[in-house]
Amino acid sequence: MPPERRSRLSPAERRAQLIAIGVGFLAEHPLEELTIDELAVRAGVSKALVFHYFESRRGVERAIVTTARDSLLLATEPRLDLPPRERISDTLLRIAGFVRDHSGTFSSLVRGVASGDPAVRAIVDESRELNAARLREAFQELGAPDTPALRVAFRAWVSFTEEALLELVVDRQVDAVPVVDFLEATLDSVVAAAGDARF
Repeated sequence: MPPERRSRLSPAERRAQLIAIGVGFLAEHPLEELTIDELAVRAGVSKALVFHYFESRRGVERAIVTTARDSLLLATEPRLDLPPRERISDTLLRIAGFVRDHSGTFSSLVRGVASGDPAVRAIVDESRELNAARLREAFQELGAPDTPALRVAFRAWVSFTEEALLELVVDRQVDAVPVVDFLEATLDSVVAAAGDARF
């Protein structure tokens, strides 16, 4: 890929440009393949400038993963105007659409950071915790109690859903609607099992 022509940008614009280039890279390559050299070449800047904004390769990775994660969360924010059940279905359909349209980025977030920097893993885990909290809020509206078992169940189901979406929507190219139906059925089973738990 040819380097972009360097132009005069403000510090904030330059940093945002570097992050955007990194997120674009993430869509096609694992995070660990992104080097300072590669990012500098793609941006048409010096390595020293990249280090100026991020201090280290880990700093670059954290900024890129945070931006990619926030894009997912923003694109799939629940519609609070919908009743809880419809809200869950709608959110899952939009997550499935995001996964289909941004499969490389989503795969890199879910699978590519598993053995990397703990701080990068924490960024991804934050999104899982937020998605679990969104589920918890919806089910509380439906009358489910907020128990330790249910919190664990929601968190585990979110991780399961990530892998299921990658396997079914991306790898097997299954239509989103039956996948969401399947995920909702598993969610109901998880909630029922958590309700029977004695802790």
